Amino acid sequence: MRGFRRSILVSLVGGALLLAPAACSDRSGTAVSEPSTVSDAGPSTTDPATGPVTTAGVPYTESELQVTGSTGRVRYDVLIPQIEGGDPAVTAEFNESIRAALQDQIDGSGTDAFTLSSQEHSVAHIGEHVISGLLVTSWNADPPGAHPTPIVATVVVNSDTAAPITLGDLFPDLPAGLQALSDSSARLLPETVAGPDFDRSGIEPTEANFANWLATPAGMEIHFNDYQVGPHAIGLVTVTVPWEDLADVIDPELAPVVSS
Repeated sequence: MRGFRRSILVSLVGGALLLAPAACSDRSGTAVSEPSTVSDAGPSTTDPATGPVTTAGVPYTESELQVTGSTGRVRYDVLIPQIEGGDPAVTAEFNESIRAALQDQIDGSGTDAFTLSSQEHSVAHIGEHVISGLLVTSWNADPPGAHPTPIVATVVVNSDTAAPITLGDLFPDLPAGLQALSDSSARLLPETVAGPDFDRSGIEPTEANFANWLATPAGMEIHFNDYQVGPHAIGLVTVTVPWEDLADVIDPELAPVVSS
């Protein structure tokens, strides 16, 4: 049912974590109970050696989780992407990794008070072998400052192994892989809102500059942080590096996984 999602409210009350399912509703306010389906288990084909195998789609569904609370210094009310169904180990790894990413943002750095609210969240891609998730929160000083600042986090999970995929996993020679990402970004960024005068320090071949990425069939989708490649006014900038550009540096065993 397109357009419907199930959300779960998470809050901290007296130090206890409470989870309360929230009913879904359509545009008219009518309650529904089904989560939206990202991809149904599709038709099967038959492998002569092993019998039937599912090849068209995976049995995971997308949901969302509302996380609210306060640490005293930080107040937060954020929707995060989650998945249901499929391999329980994969589902747990993805969901826990997204929650950990949010916790890192809540913990933040320094001693200033701030608030976190939702800006963007999605299970960006569910493939045959990989699941990618995006979380963008809006950070604002408390009391509010000049403008909110978006904070980006991504999660990529190998659904064959139920393990996250890191840059170190993806590139056996990590410096070579980061250089390839830097070179491709330099070619792609002039065609974005960053323009030809983008900030080149934001694409130096470091892990921090390319930490936020998603695995998609089209390529490695790089999400740059606010101010990373240009001023705040241009908004967040994304480029997609085609997998063929990374063919010489990517782990050959992971190449078919991340491109699925």
